[in-house]
Amino acid sequence: MFDVGFSELLMVGLVALLVLGPEKLPKAARLAGLWVGKARTVLATAKAEIKQELHAEEMRQLMQQQSITGELEKAVQETQSALDDINFNVQAVNETNQDDDKPNTAG
Repeated sequence: MFDVGFSELLMVGLVALLVLGPEKLPKAARLAGLWVGKARTVLATAKAEIKQELHAEEMRQLMQQQSITGELEKAVQETQSALDDINFNVQAVNETNQDDDKPNTAG
């Protein structure tokens, strides 16, 4: 997160020792550590929640796409069924016309 080297940490420690004194420095260090730990926990929790929400949104989009795909497949099947019915009826009409065109020799 922050690019802090050893020399910077040493300088902050010396300034804290001068400002707070040797009696208050350990308590201040523990308090600072506690706050840093809490901040990390809050950030980790927020990151996990955001990741979970993004995953949930991706799943909703995937389900919607699958729903649309299913509807399109159903429409294609219905169209194919209608075409098959039309072809069957056209063949039946053609056969009927061919039978009508044949001379009747039974008479």
